[in-house]
Amino acid sequence: MRDETDIPAMMADLGARAKAAAADLAFADPAAKRRALEAAADAVAAREAEILAANDKDMAFGRDKGLSPAMLDRLKLDPARIAGIVAGLRAVAAQPDPVGQVMAEWDMPSGLHIRRVRTPLGVIGVIYESRPNVTADAGALCLKAGNAVILRGGSESFHSSGALHACLLDGLRAAGLPEDAIQRVPTRDRAAVSAMLGMTGVIDVIVPRGGKGLVGLVQREARVPVFAHLEGIVHIYVDRAADPEKALRVVLNAKTRRTGICGAAECLLVHRDVASTLGADLVATLVAAGVRVHADETLARLPGTMPATAEDWGREYLDMDIAARVVDDIDAAIAHVRTHGSGHTDAILTEDDGAAARFFERLDSAILMRNASTQFADGGEFGMGAEIGIATGKLHARGPVGAEQLTSFKYLVEGAGTIRP
Repeated sequence: MRDETDIPAMMADLGARAKAAAADLAFADPAAKRRALEAAADAVAAREAEILAANDKDMAFGRDKGLSPAMLDRLKLDPARIAGIVAGLRAVAAQPDPVGQVMAEWDMPSGLHIRRVRTPLGVIGVIYESRPNVTADAGALCLKAGNAVILRGGSESFHSSGALHACLLDGLRAAGLPEDAIQRVPTRDRAAVSAMLGMTGVIDVIVPRGGKGLVGLVQREARVPVFAHLEGIVHIYVDRAADPEKALRVVLNAKTRRTGICGAAECLLVHRDVASTLGADLVATLVAAGVRVHADETLARLPGTMPATAEDWGREYLDMDIAARVVDDIDAAIAHVRTHGSGHTDAILTEDDGAAARFFERLDSAILMRNASTQFADGGEFGMGAEIGIATGKLHARGPVGAEQLTSFKYLVEGAGTIRP
């Protein structure tokens, strides 16, 4: 019986098991991985009542802990969200298996035939806070890409994550795959996080999923590579050539659909030429929806707004708040995003193809959008089935991290007794 109070020993045991499982998963039958995920989806659907009961415990814990409404929304599960988890598992199961895919191949004059093929990363550590669905998303994507995973959910989602993890184990057993392929840290002790961050030679990459505090801690202290974004400071620029009806629909959705997700709009930039017309209508619509609009000196004259301060530019509210500013032109909007953005997701609303091209060309956020709500900034909506997070770094993975992004590659080189002169 493993001693869960001896954190270093427990984490070393999890790591050893994960490495052994990863070695087997690297060449696992794609059909077996698909069966495991389909069986896990079946288990989640069948155990809905059990998962909801576990989530009730977590919600009570979260309320006692004083979590904000936005954080409680992230934590909450209901039948519709469980149906979404089931659909996500099935979508990942149905995707082509990335392992062994030939990315490129060519022949050399020397007689060598060279292929670059996808290969698993190995062992992935996922550290997340209050969103229990990450348990299923991360487990599914890591398995699909042939990786073992160690999941460390937050204290708030402890029971929900445990119930979902049990469903993933059901799937692994049903497909005859090693149960150690998807492991969960069975303690709320924060020492387990510190231990994971130092598991060099065991964990190949860490993926943090949570707020600025968690992600900043991981980026500062991890001794293994990290896929992460620190904040989702998402901007929407309303160009002078924006379609008013589209703009009103998109901005309202981008801000209010779910305020606690990283794709929620946090700053509205309006071209000066439409500030008194479309800009005023947008502000009025947001105010009517209950959004607190932190407005610059131009827009602050509008009813229901409050004056913005310097701290409002580059702020991730994750709540019913938005900063709003008038800019002279598209280049001023681009400059604002470069100064205050986080490289996550930024959008332009315009019917001008040239303006859209300029916005796309001159900004380097992981996701750039035109005439679409930034709430789409997640892997499920990109056709990835699910995502393990959004990466805003520029190395290896960027944007939604799905199964393909959880692979590396190797070169397979074949000759016919070929020698180098």
